[in-house]
Amino acid sequence: MSDGEPDEPLSQGTFRQLWDSIPEPEQSQMPMWSALEDPNFNDQWLNLENFNNTFLERSLMPSCSQAGLPTDCPVAPASTVLATTDYPGAHHFELQFHKSSTAKSVTCTYSPILNKLFCQLAKTCPIQIRVSLLPPPGSLLRATAVYKKSEHVAEVVKRCPHHERSSENDAGAAPPSHLIRVEGNGQARYMEDSHSKRQSVVVPYEVPQVGSDCTTVLYNFMCNSSCMGGMNRRPIVSIITLEGPDGQLLGRQCFEVRVCACPGRDRKGEEENLRKQEALEKGGLATKRTIQEVSQPHDPPAPSKKKLASDNEIFTLQVKGRERYEMLKKILEALEVSDLVPGNVVEAYRQQQRPKAAQKKKGSAEMKKGKKLLVKGEMDSD
Repeated sequence: MSDGEPDEPLSQGTFRQLWDSIPEPEQSQMPMWSALEDPNFNDQWLNLENFNNTFLERSLMPSCSQAGLPTDCPVAPASTVLATTDYPGAHHFELQFHKSSTAKSVTCTYSPILNKLFCQLAKTCPIQIRVSLLPPPGSLLRATAVYKKSEHVAEVVKRCPHHERSSENDAGAAPPSHLIRVEGNGQARYMEDSHSKRQSVVVPYEVPQVGSDCTTVLYNFMCNSSCMGGMNRRPIVSIITLEGPDGQLLGRQCFEVRVCACPGRDRKGEEENLRKQEALEKGGLATKRTIQEVSQPHDPPAPSKKKLASDNEIFTLQVKGRERYEMLKKILEALEVSDLVPGNVVEAYRQQQRPKAAQKKKGSAEMKKGKKLLVKGEMDSD
């Protein structure tokens, strides 16, 4: 190409002119790859401790402004799968339930054998919070529900569409989709994690009142365990955690929950099924042991001293009625006589009685089967 001819568009010369026309960037506008080559580069660019946590907080912060809650509300747990193991922690955090029977009229009952709470829909479930060491001021109590079985543990526990849309039992500031609610506490805050979508309710930890060593929180469960579109007969576990003001986990306790129409009946039935299952398991072990003992030859066990002592022990029996008393008295006399008579004499007596009994039985059988012979001159009557 000659010097007098203009450069064609997008040619090498045109690109060079465009490159030279770009102004030199200032030090503050230098790109990251240029700043890394600078020896005076500030190490704070790569300091993870000074990384801006605003993005993380916003990604984990629930939509408090939309729910009408303060923007500094605590952050909900962000884990996809929550732990369901008990953790008392340094404060020895534990839960206690009121003792109740299995009557049909009861609305809430707890089974210590099953570690399971049976309650009716939207009925008060008092749970006592006990610690041996008071947590720091500003600590919180969080209640979250998760599915028990591994195939459903990643799903979020919510109310069924019917109860969610129903206006019954929906008075208050709680969102309609939340399963667990707190009764009688205006400081309760209902959270929904923006990452895992899990729902929880948070209340401030209150110091026990004078003369008491525990704090009581009133919980409500707002959907039946059998509701279609909700729990759908899938067992759930309620997780109660004690968290510090900075979100640190201080303690955790878990228990299974069943929301049903008759808590007392269901608790009684499940406890009986558990006892039967344990009995069957013990019976299977006993059968295996018996088979092993029979298969192994061994000498017959000698009579124990306890058994010999029981043979000489005297018992008193109270009998109602003279006739029964005389009958039992004859039986006792016969047993005492049999103890005095030698065994060979008893056997000989039995041998003597057998022919007589056989002849008598044979004669009676012939009389039944045989026909009566008519004598000459004897008339046969109809």
